[in-house]
Amino acid sequence: MEYRQLGASGLKVPALSFGAGTFGGQGPLFGAWGATDVREARRLVDICLDAGITMFDTADVYSAGASEKVLGEAVKGRREQVIISTKVGLPTGEGPGDAGSSRSRLITACEDALRRLGTDRIDLFQLHAFDASTPIEEVLSTLDDLVRAGKIRYVGVSNFSGWQAMKSLAIAERYGRPRYVAHQVHYSLVGRDYEWELMPLGLDQGLGAVVWSPLGWGRLTGRIRRGQPLPAGSRLHRTAEYGPPVDDEHLYRVVDVLEEIAQETGKAVPQIAINWLLQRPTVSSVIIGARNEEQLRQNLGAVGWSLTRDQMAKLDAASSKPAPYPYFPYERQEGFARLNPPVDFTPPAAA
Repeated sequence: MEYRQLGASGLKVPALSFGAGTFGGQGPLFGAWGATDVREARRLVDICLDAGITMFDTADVYSAGASEKVLGEAVKGRREQVIISTKVGLPTGEGPGDAGSSRSRLITACEDALRRLGTDRIDLFQLHAFDASTPIEEVLSTLDDLVRAGKIRYVGVSNFSGWQAMKSLAIAERYGRPRYVAHQVHYSLVGRDYEWELMPLGLDQGLGAVVWSPLGWGRLTGRIRRGQPLPAGSRLHRTAEYGPPVDDEHLYRVVDVLEEIAQETGKAVPQIAINWLLQRPTVSSVIIGARNEEQLRQNLGAVGWSLTRDQMAKLDAASSKPAPYPYFPYERQEGFARLNPPVDFTPPAAA
């Protein structure tokens, strides 16, 4: 397993990390993802650690906290071997204090997460969404207190816009508060919006991308193909409305190229989709999920090799979309382009 710096921090994380969204299995969304119990979770953690996956990601909203509980039990007795990442901030109840990033909410959410996980500290503590109703100074001051108390080690965010992340980083620098080192983002071959603003921000500010849903919300599993109905067992039947929308023709165009490269390499479609992400700028770790051992072992096959420059270029071309405003002038008009020369994101040719 390759290990990478998490953004501009000193924390080294595995190129692949494990998402515990399938642990617990409660509610219409997470119940459709999976219902892994403690015994099964221990087995998956065993496989991960054997393969060098040491970071495990969860959130307080995953199965109403059950995911954190199952993960805590699964890593019991080997806490020093793992990096625990969790997220807080989305609504966990109907009360006025059951959501957001206020001082009261963050302290309570941290204590609750520590209790469910059965640990004395959280290695990576992330805000699951931007809270426009709470001053950023209050958020960062609270995170500073939690870091100084030893309850959290590093801080990050998830699903922030560019201005939200940049304003937070600027305030952190001004007042000497902890800087966010990770941004957990949606990024895949059928969801490249991350590249327009958040990737340049990550490059400039040292925000490492921790990628969620690298298979496009279950669309890049190799089971969805042009001209065929959605497989009966696909979780998209129950969860498509919760995830990022994808145009069918765009999906099929990407899948066609993935299948072509699968024939060339002998690799599975999901392995190719994940390997493409691992060669993109700012990506510190890609979160893989699995409902069973077979899925996990297949996803582990995404590391230890690299797509060629030509294969990357084919995937780039098939998955690209026109830039939205204000970015399209910089792609199409010479005067704009001269101010911001394009960056070549493709890897060097193999020796």
